[in-house]
Amino acid sequence: MNHADGDGTPEDDRTGGDAAADAGETPDEDAGGEADDGPTAVLLDVLVNGRPDDDRPQSRKSPVAYGLGADSFALYELMLADDADVSVGDRIGLDGPDVGRYREVSFDDLTRNAAAEIEYAAEAIVEADEERFVDFYNEAGPITLRLHQLNLLPGIGKKLRNDLLDERKRGPFESFADVEERINGLHRPREVILERIVEEIRESDLKYRTFVGREE
Repeated sequence: MNHADGDGTPEDDRTGGDAAADAGETPDEDAGGEADDGPTAVLLDVLVNGRPDDDRPQSRKSPVAYGLGADSFALYELMLADDADVSVGDRIGLDGPDVGRYREVSFDDLTRNAAAEIEYAAEAIVEADEERFVDFYNEAGPITLRLHQLNLLPGIGKKLRNDLLDERKRGPFESFADVEERINGLHRPREVILERIVEEIRESDLKYRTFVGREE
């Protein structure tokens, strides 16, 4: 098993528990093998010897991994099969043969290495499904009478919001490059989406969430 051991593991014992549900994600193939139908996650950290805070004998420990859900951006702790051959950055089927069970965790439960990989994993998810995130620019709607989903994106004020709303009436955006070309002043629209996703993953007390927790 290829792995990147991390430190700073959570203190609570999470070796038990049933698998959490995370519907709607598509199967993908990576270095860790072909994913079964069902939810997938991009691996953030792999602890081949289990969690260091687990006091049980090594023979009773299972390999542990942390992953970012490819659909809802939920964070997971995974109990891996002993023969799982996976690495950080792989996309893995949560219901596949490499995973014994899994459960959703919070950002504070992650290892230091897993937390550091979130931006890379989120970027990989967005790059693999550009149309889904470009469609946010096409479909975002009002939250309240005064607040629009587009305003949750970093740097999107009233002017850029109105420009986006006006321009998409002329035709849907086809790509991030199309958004950048058609909206003067909106540079790097992909990175704007990524910045918001990472903020929603890391900050548990945000009032509004656009990407994290949404099921496709």
